[in-house]
Amino acid sequence: MTKVSSAGRFDRAFKPQLAFSRDDISAGQATRTAGRSILIVEDDYLIALDTEAGLTAAGFSLAGTAVSADQAVSIALSTRPALVLMDIRLLGKRDGIDAALELYRNHGIRSIFTTAHGDHEMKLRAEAARPLGWVQKPYSIMVLVEAIRNGFQELDQQN
Repeated sequence: MTKVSSAGRFDRAFKPQLAFSRDDISAGQATRTAGRSILIVEDDYLIALDTEAGLTAAGFSLAGTAVSADQAVSIALSTRPALVLMDIRLLGKRDGIDAALELYRNHGIRSIFTTAHGDHEMKLRAEAARPLGWVQKPYSIMVLVEAIRNGFQELDQQN
């Protein structure tokens, strides 16, 4: 449990499972993302807002936020993000897997999938998009930052 010192400051030796966007989630590490941005595809406004704030606080550059597969493809084509955080169930007729497949096959842009619905058949369908990772909802910003750093490392190793 987090303890409050006599000076009224939190003892940060305890690492909670949940982090809020206001927390320091950079862990003192510089993110090697110069010139590389991330597109967030999320149709839940509050999740998208917290994700934007958390990733910005962690030092990442954002290409934008989309709420549908079609909007994700449109924004990605105009901003050319290094990777996409892709929710699977989105507004509209197409899902995040459709968008990720289009982005990968036609433009070489890879995704990290974020979903509460990661059943086996869904993952098999998504494999053709060569995902950089999977993050199960609900997630903390700290978990998301770790997945993004791992994704960038994988992209760096390929280049």
